Amino acid sequence: MNPEAIVNKNSEILLLYDAMLTNPNGDPDDENRPRYDYDTQRNLVSDVRLKRYIRDYWISKNLNVYVAKIEGKAVDATQRVQEIITKFENEQDKIDALLGTFIDVRHFGATITIKGKKKTEEKGSSFTFTGPIQFTWGYSLHPTEILSSSTITSQLAGRTEGGKGEHGTMGKDWRIKYSLLGFYGIVSAWRARETKLKEKDVESFDKDIIKAIKLLTSTRSKIGQTPRFYMRIQHKDDETFVGDLREFVDVKVKSEHTPASLDDLKIDMSKLKDLISENEKIEKVYIWVDSQFSEKAQISEITEEEKVETFSV
Repeated sequence: MNPEAIVNKNSEILLLYDAMLTNPNGDPDDENRPRYDYDTQRNLVSDVRLKRYIRDYWISKNLNVYVAKIEGKAVDATQRVQEIITKFENEQDKIDALLGTFIDVRHFGATITIKGKKKTEEKGSSFTFTGPIQFTWGYSLHPTEILSSSTITSQLAGRTEGGKGEHGTMGKDWRIKYSLLGFYGIVSAWRARETKLKEKDVESFDKDIIKAIKLLTSTRSKIGQTPRFYMRIQHKDDETFVGDLREFVDVKVKSEHTPASLDDLKIDMSKLKDLISENEKIEKVYIWVDSQFSEKAQISEITEEEKVETFSV
């Protein structure tokens, strides 16, 4: 592998992480309840939430991120963009500079908008990039349960109706009992040419996504989430995709009650093992696995395959 080379082969990603007594992705339109499919009793997490973890991790490492937030508010990046592109006259040079600066645009894509100037009546412009790394919405691989909410309050110093003093705010504290969440993602070589995503970027991404879930789920409502398994299948060409890798993982509930922990699940990944060993278009498989999950899912049967390379973070 040439780390500096642009990605020229497709990859597919399977990510599993669990959530215990936490709210992995609250729905602001539903009292911030965990996102939930009431027909299948499955917990849902949006791809936007997953990408936010990764972006926040990159920000913590002092990397330039275009879609950024400061104190929960979106940042107007017009000035930052202007400072980058004003150094260049050629359009392609401007694009290369933006892609070289913003790590999230290189991975996930974005529409970079530059506002016009009212005083000079200068029109705005924009650059649109479709990112090579994309994820589906995540969902639990088994039925889950939303626990009854307790009302939480906070006391803040300030002015009340009667004058100075303290005032409080009230809200609902919704939590998922337990959820083993699965995400499917792709790395498109065709899109990588557009955003100049390099081999070394993808290699770093394999580790960054695990670190992000470990380190950025430490707030009151997010603590209780643990990365369990990450796999990236790299194909031999830029046209092959197997499809949703979650379909190769069978999860059954062992307990009589709704699962409360990993111990309540029986996980069978034999279909995944067969896929790796039998599919001739798969060139290499990169795997990270949590030690506890490795025992539960008998991951050693997969990691012993010749195509598989394990890594640590």
